Amino acid sequence: MKGIRSLRELTRILDVDRRVRRLCLIKQGERGYTRSVISRFTRRVGAERLQLIIEEKVVLLLRRARVEEVDAVLDPSFIKAWSIRHPDDGRAGFSDADAKVGRNGRGYDLGYKLHLSVDPKRILPLAILVAPANDNEKRHAPTLVERTKMVLGRAGARLGRLIGDSQFSSERVRSLVEDSVIPYTSNQRGEGVLRVDRRFRTHGPEELAREYHKRPMAESAFSFLKTQFGLAVNRVRG
Repeated sequence: MKGIRSLRELTRILDVDRRVRRLCLIKQGERGYTRSVISRFTRRVGAERLQLIIEEKVVLLLRRARVEEVDAVLDPSFIKAWSIRHPDDGRAGFSDADAKVGRNGRGYDLGYKLHLSVDPKRILPLAILVAPANDNEKRHAPTLVERTKMVLGRAGARLGRLIGDSQFSSERVRSLVEDSVIPYTSNQRGEGVLRVDRRFRTHGPEELAREYHKRPMAESAFSFLKTQFGLAVNRVRG
C-alpha cells in the first residue's frame, strides 16, 4: 500500500519506517531484513500459498459485508514483462521464458495478462489468474469463474450475473452462468441480444445494457493496482 516497487526499496524502508518495522516484527535497534532474506521468503510462500492468502482476505471482506448475491465482471489487463525478447524467438522472452508477445492496446508487447473477476459494487477482485499475453481470454474464463464461485461459496454468497466484454463472446462462456451479460460480436447471430459498436455504444435490451455498464468497474480495479500498488512496474519473472 506504500507503493514499494522493488525488494531493494523495501530493505531501505525497513530501516527507517517505524510502522512497517512494527508490522514486520522488527525490534527497536534491530537491523531490517536483507534483500536475500525477503527474496527467499517470497519464493517459499510461492504462487499457490499467495493465492490462498488473497482468497482468505476476500472471503473475510465478503462475510463482513453480509452479501448474498454478487455479480462478477471478467476483464484482462496487460502486464509488461521484465525481460527483452529472445533473439532466436521474437515471440518469447529472453530472461523470462514464460512471457509471450501479445496485444497491448493497439500494439503488441512482451508480457502477461492479469485476468480478474471483480465485484463491480465494491470494486473488489474476487479471483485472479495470470497467463501469457498471447493466450485467448475465453480459454481462462472457465477457471476464473470456477474460482469466483468457490470464493463466494466460502463467504456464504452466490454468483449472480457474469458480465464481460465481447472478447468473451462464446456459448461456452455464457453457459458457465445462467445469467450472463456478454455482447455478441458482429459475426455472431442472435435476436434480441446485446451488441456494442466501435464507439462503445450499446444496442439491444435496455436491462442488459444497464448491467453491461458495470463493466468499467473492473478497469477501476486495474487502475488502483497499477497506480496505487505498483503493478505498473513489474519486477517479477515467470
